[in-house]
Amino acid sequence: MLIAILSFVGHIPANCQVLTEKRPNILWIVMDDVGIEFPYFGHDVIETPNIDRLVNEGTLFTHAIVTAPVCSPSRSAMITGMYQTTIGANNHVSGRGEHRISLPAQVKLVPELFREAGYYVTNGDYPFNGDALGKADYNFDWDTMVYSSNDWKHRAPGQPFFAQVQLLGGKNRDKKGWLDVSRKELGNLTDTGRIQLPPYYPRDPVILKDWGEYLDCIRYTDKQIGEILERLSDEGELDNTVIILMGDNGISHARGKQFLYDEGIRTLFVVKGPGIGAGQVRNDMIEHIDMAAISLAAADLEVPDWMQGKNVFDRRYRKRQFVYAARDRCGEAVDRIRAVRSERFKYIRNADGERPHLQPSNYKDAKAIIRQLRSLHAEGRLNTLQEKLLFAPQRPEEELYDLKKDPFELVNLAYDRKYQRTLAKFRQALENWSTKTGDPDPETFAIYELEMKNQIERTRPGEARDQVIKNVEWYKQQLKTN
Repeated sequence: MLIAILSFVGHIPANCQVLTEKRPNILWIVMDDVGIEFPYFGHDVIETPNIDRLVNEGTLFTHAIVTAPVCSPSRSAMITGMYQTTIGANNHVSGRGEHRISLPAQVKLVPELFREAGYYVTNGDYPFNGDALGKADYNFDWDTMVYSSNDWKHRAPGQPFFAQVQLLGGKNRDKKGWLDVSRKELGNLTDTGRIQLPPYYPRDPVILKDWGEYLDCIRYTDKQIGEILERLSDEGELDNTVIILMGDNGISHARGKQFLYDEGIRTLFVVKGPGIGAGQVRNDMIEHIDMAAISLAAADLEVPDWMQGKNVFDRRYRKRQFVYAARDRCGEAVDRIRAVRSERFKYIRNADGERPHLQPSNYKDAKAIIRQLRSLHAEGRLNTLQEKLLFAPQRPEEELYDLKKDPFELVNLAYDRKYQRTLAKFRQALENWSTKTGDPDPETFAIYELEMKNQIERTRPGEARDQVIKNVEWYKQQLKTN
């Protein structure tokens, strides 16, 4: 990543398009580790009045999926409007060390396109403190000068802004003292006795506590969103701002974040602002990379031909038959999973199915919920379904789920004779997508070694680094064997 000194002057670049009329501001509110655990989707144990307001005043997409179930490839795709696989940014936390990744020559970051059009461009972690830019986490080399600052308040009078606001979302529960913060900010904690868990998780106190803290994270995030809306209103900019609210991947849990089940890839996606229908609910499928094209079109800017995201509000837009998602290496954990989803069915292909679902991963295994699940497994206290879905020694090469009948993706139909025509259809759809979009081969052993050198260096010395080193050696043996 190129290092640059940030300028807080609200200047307009010399090479930009001249704005001859007032254009809408564009605001992306991106929540870390947040899926669809909201009242609208049946999680009515909590209330989210500010998010409900956005839904009531905008358009809610009930079947929005991220093209990658973990933050850095998801955000790399988001900021370019491109599949992370197409631009070579598909391995989580890559391109940071000796191994560098460059974008294809024609691809530009969305904020760069807005900056060239005269917009003031920002990226900030909320609440905005100091001068530091907000979370980017892009898996390629990029110039930080694309952002003018971390807060649109520094723009020139009358200048429209394109802003990214980053919220910790589900990661709030990882903060030290989170329970005290949530009690202070929310007044009470979510009643874990009323929580409905997916059937593949046991109603264990540790699991319920974590899920309750996650729901409190959403309540706290809702409070922050209310503050942002209030600020826009006080500035007189609310009615002239297109707001997109989304999560960068699903809940961080055993079958969520990093995996291609709906718990990992389905997320809240709401659009509100001038020209956007109010109180509308769309059930057609979209991908999170569409936010790039939606935003450019809302500002009356050209959507580049190379961009794979679509302006789903365009009257010429044809609703998708399929959406796609991919998971590749996450940290030291080598895996390759692809998914194709229609409104009814989900197809998953596991290239490394000879290894278990919960492979060694320092990031995942350090979490109390994963440690507890492993303990329950070792003690024989999980039921048959939980054992099968979480701890089977191998995964099937192919998975097929009827999401209408089986929303939790429990019954694999890939080997059911009645569904072979459906299976063949989805296989072909995946092959077509892989060819059309340039789905890359797995990274080579040599690149894995370079990436893991950086992974180890970035990990805090002590138990965590020792575990990463141990895991890396295990994966190297797996790669040599295969």
